[in-house]
Amino acid sequence: MGAEAQVTRETVAMYDMTALKRLEVTGPGSAEFLERLCTGKVAKSVGSVTYTLLLDHDGGIRSDITVARLARDRFQVGANGNLDLDWFTRHLPADGTVQVRDITPGTCCIGLWGPLARKVLQPLTDEDFSNEGLKYFRAKRAYIGSVPVTAMRLSYVGELGWELYTTADQGLKLWDTLWQAAKPLGGVIAGRGAFNSLRLEKGYRSFGTDMTYEHDPYEAGVGFAVKLDKDDFIGKAALQRRKENVRRKLTCLTIDDPHSVVMGKEPVYDGNHAVGYVTSAAYGYTIGKGIAYAWLPTELTTPGTTVRIGYFDQRIEAVVAEEPLFDPTMSRLRG
Repeated sequence: MGAEAQVTRETVAMYDMTALKRLEVTGPGSAEFLERLCTGKVAKSVGSVTYTLLLDHDGGIRSDITVARLARDRFQVGANGNLDLDWFTRHLPADGTVQVRDITPGTCCIGLWGPLARKVLQPLTDEDFSNEGLKYFRAKRAYIGSVPVTAMRLSYVGELGWELYTTADQGLKLWDTLWQAAKPLGGVIAGRGAFNSLRLEKGYRSFGTDMTYEHDPYEAGVGFAVKLDKDDFIGKAALQRRKENVRRKLTCLTIDDPHSVVMGKEPVYDGNHAVGYVTSAAYGYTIGKGIAYAWLPTELTTPGTTVRIGYFDQRIEAVVAEEPLFDPTMSRLRG
């Protein structure tokens, strides 16, 4: 796991992201439909990709998703599961101007990430994958070798790279094509453990683990995905009221002791009082410290504040830290 994380940061790694839910939204009313459901502005230029949220009517987070506009009336949504599909289906207009389809079974996705990702990908295609050719949070179609793909310049590990989508029957061919190019550059195939460590170093949230329906965007640290200046969206009025009354926050903690183990779900103490709980935890191999995200009262979220995490009969010291812990300028992602 540690080696996989290190190689991702230093050279390049491949991740199988096929398990992620993918939805297709089409029809002449698709842009208006998504604008109504999403907290961000998604009806942008063709090729745009937007990280945004779905809210419940009370302003709580239902999901965090990505929305890629692949054509005027066609969007691909990176969702969290069937509950998102159900939410979309329940809000379809009655006039038939929008269709929603689960494309997960017929497609696959490979994440190619790391500082050498462009050296792997560019020789395999005639399309321009330079920074100017495909900027961060943009998408386009291309052929990788003989495989047609939709490439999205996204990364949940905090490194240069792309999510590469193709049909399920072409998945093995795409995998082999990329692997043959990555292997001579010192690339590796990496798994979920490395992925989790790297995403925590970047402060990326995981819906269902770090934030759920009971939390709102400002508590969870994803308020940047909310555009209150856009037209009305589901949950907007309730969220505006909640914004003024934030009493808890999802908070980044670091653990200096390399021998201390935190797995997630442990209580967090201020003195002898349990004041919160850990959501996600992993060792940060790049920063050389343990990382835990925890829900804490706002008065304990100032960087430098010390708390203790209960792990069976131990009380492990942890310190509130500024986030993200790695590459705060985003230069590695945008280069």
